Amino acid sequence: MDENMKQFQNQLKELEVEAEHLLLARKQLVENDRLRNGNREALTALRKRARTTKTSVPSPFESIMKGVAGTSSRPLVQEVCTTCGSHDSTEQTWMVFPGADLFARIPFHVAHTILETDQTQLDFEAKRLQSTVKEKSYLISETGVLADKISPGVLKSLVTLNDKPKEDSLR
Repeated sequence: MDENMKQFQNQLKELEVEAEHLLLARKQLVENDRLRNGNREALTALRKRARTTKTSVPSPFESIMKGVAGTSSRPLVQEVCTTCGSHDSTEQTWMVFPGADLFARIPFHVAHTILETDQTQLDFEAKRLQSTVKEKSYLISETGVLADKISPGVLKSLVTLNDKPKEDSLR
């Protein structure tokens, strides 16, 4: 086999591997977005149940400033959960664990803490996958997808090439 043909085959294999990695990263990104949306909906439902929003619970600074003017018999800083607010955080709530069809009754505070941790992890994973998709897309576009080495007609025939013989050619 000609040396140019071997080099062409190697480049084609490398391009195909990169394209497979790109498609896999895109599929993982879609799955990750589905999980993130589910987590976001669950967190919103818990906030509605506690009658809080992300901004409705006072910040620790506001708690400190209110505590400074008061008596010194109570603690200066009172820990306030941004999701629970004044809601009874020990109240039990049902939660299904991802990947297992298992329902468990756990405290409200624990449920939203688990969901918030998962959401943070999913956000990080989404950013990593987005950068992978960008990197692979850039790498594939930099190769020119063989447009400068093969004429468009030959490239089209390679793309539409199939292994099944046509019935007309057998007769």
